[in-house]
Amino acid sequence: MKRVALLGATGSIGRQAIEIVEAHPELELCAATSGSTPLDDVDAAFTQVGGDVEEILERAQPDIVLNAIVGFAGIHATLWALERGVDLALANKESLVAAGELALAAQRRGGGRILPVDSEHSALYQCLEGRAPEQVETLVLTGSGGPFRGRTRDELTTVTPDEALAHPTWRMGPKITVDSATLANKGLELIEAHFLFGVPYARIEVVLQPTSVVHSLVRFRDGAALAHLGHPDMRVPISFALTYPERAATPLAPLDLASLTLVFEAPDTETFPLLALAREAGERGGTYPCVFNAANEAAVAAFLDGRLPFLEIAAVVADALARADGAPARDLDELMEVDRAARAIPVA
Repeated sequence: MKRVALLGATGSIGRQAIEIVEAHPELELCAATSGSTPLDDVDAAFTQVGGDVEEILERAQPDIVLNAIVGFAGIHATLWALERGVDLALANKESLVAAGELALAAQRRGGGRILPVDSEHSALYQCLEGRAPEQVETLVLTGSGGPFRGRTRDELTTVTPDEALAHPTWRMGPKITVDSATLANKGLELIEAHFLFGVPYARIEVVLQPTSVVHSLVRFRDGAALAHLGHPDMRVPISFALTYPERAATPLAPLDLASLTLVFEAPDTETFPLLALAREAGERGGTYPCVFNAANEAAVAAFLDGRLPFLEIAAVVADALARADGAPARDLDELMEVDRAARAIPVA
């Protein structure tokens, strides 16, 4: 029996994770949390709404932590699992983006394993299994391009939150859906891939694949490229992480290969500059990725509240990066202060 702690149980990832756990008798939901939504219908030994997630993790003592908390707030659970050598099914990319060096140091101390839940990183993980690092040429992250792929900046001046939340292929929470619309999500995934797989930024590419069937690719030094294909359904990477290494069954039908037409496009980083800003923040290192993440979270919240135009999200992030000194954080307290300062910059 594998004891699962599910953090963020009422979000999109959380609801699908519960479906996976209920379908597999070898999985037991030992703990579940939410930020504010009641958990009355969640069957877990320990439940908690709000509060310190580390307390419930200490009580539950899980075998694996599925961290589906939204944003920087997930950092405490990430570090808790890695410090203790508990398997971490990571859907909270922001904690690794903001605290990459601190998280890797915690992983070295605790020996914990990170099983990525983002579909792109799960795909890369599977393509890389059993491969020596020197065999890898490049990682290729794919993205749908979001609801505004192909539009010009002039066409984006008046878009509304409802339009940004109308993703063409995935059904996700509001923050990640807006990030997909701005391409900030690909930027966050770029930084996450760097820390997860130890590959330099210059050898991580991003391409658009509008149908979201190709989840990512790995190019190898012999000229071969391995791709992971599948339906755009998060139950697949969730199940892979929770049942690893067994690769348990899911209720999805096989891909109809004869019906597929695979098209790839380069991202438009002039219209959607957040991808380029994320790459720059990652390459500069230190706490610049933390600043990128914090400013983006604040700007997206302002956009969803109607206080900030869509195109100004990138401007807020660029301003925050220009103000930051990027000095590395020696501990979590210093990192949290960097996060707080970046959020304090006026966004509207």
